[in-house]
Amino acid sequence: MRTAIVWFRRDLRLTDHAALAAALAAADRIVPLYIHAPDEEHPWAPGGASLWWLHHSLRALAATLEARGSRLILRCGPTLETLREIAAETGAVSIHWNRGYEPAVIARDTRIKSALRADGLDVDSHAGNLLFEPWTIRNGSGAPFRVFTPFWRACGRNLSTVSAPLPAPSHLRSPPTLPSLDLDELDLLPTRPWAHHFPDQWTPGESAALARLD
Repeated sequence: MRTAIVWFRRDLRLTDHAALAAALAAADRIVPLYIHAPDEEHPWAPGGASLWWLHHSLRALAATLEARGSRLILRCGPTLETLREIAAETGAVSIHWNRGYEPAVIARDTRIKSALRADGLDVDSHAGNLLFEPWTIRNGSGAPFRVFTPFWRACGRNLSTVSAPLPAPSHLRSPPTLPSLDLDELDLLPTRPWAHHFPDQWTPGESAALARLD
């Protein structure tokens, strides 16, 4: 039985998840994994509001996975060492994730991909967060746009190349038994008074996001 790891990051959903779809096409079962390593995103580490969103979005994702027969594995970084550990524990042959675009994230992900490929793993990052990858929309000279309106028009001309959203899988094979942190152990929830008002205005999670999009 082939096993693949799906490294979830800010893409805490199952619908239209390119990395998840690729992993399911390549393996019989997947290991849904979230690694908490905010120091690796410095100086763009998430603030208090983002951490509140993260806590509740992870809880929602875990419930969605459990409803489909799977389980979210939570670990703390360093990310490279953690991915190596999970691959060794599960016998995974491939690792998939959706790309991020902050400079610190690009540098971290490039280093991780090179190291894991050197270990003999099949490692792929996917276009799962944008309609167009940043390097695909260029002006007549082949350079990035510097003015918004021409960029916007160029995107409009290329909308026919955008794939339809991928459906969420209806069922997932349960991953191997693995130790996982409890969500509360990540200590994500801010204690400042302003955070107490968030639930009145904001419902994190895939279902709420799709409802708002509709």
